[in-house]
Amino acid sequence: MYCLFYYKTKQFRSTLPIRKKWYKAKAGIALGAFIIAFGLNTCIVYPTLVGFAIAAVFIVVGFMEAYSNFKRARHEGRFVQEEYELNK
Repeated sequence: MYCLFYYKTKQFRSTLPIRKKWYKAKAGIALGAFIIAFGLNTCIVYPTLVGFAIAAVFIVVGFMEAYSNFKRARHEGRFVQEEYELNK
């Protein structure tokens, strides 16, 4: 959870546009990991059929969020150094 706040504050403080998008994607990865952890916790706390169904939804949504933001962060990470060099 702290990574999410860390990357969000880095996003707001950054002035370069690609770097802002990169930090936003990294914060999305942290949010996806948090949602997955919440789903796993739901499995443990509520071991019923309804609890497992809700946990499955959280885990799937968290995985989709983390995976899509991972792809975005990997793509934009290639251009962060180049953007920094151009704007020195």
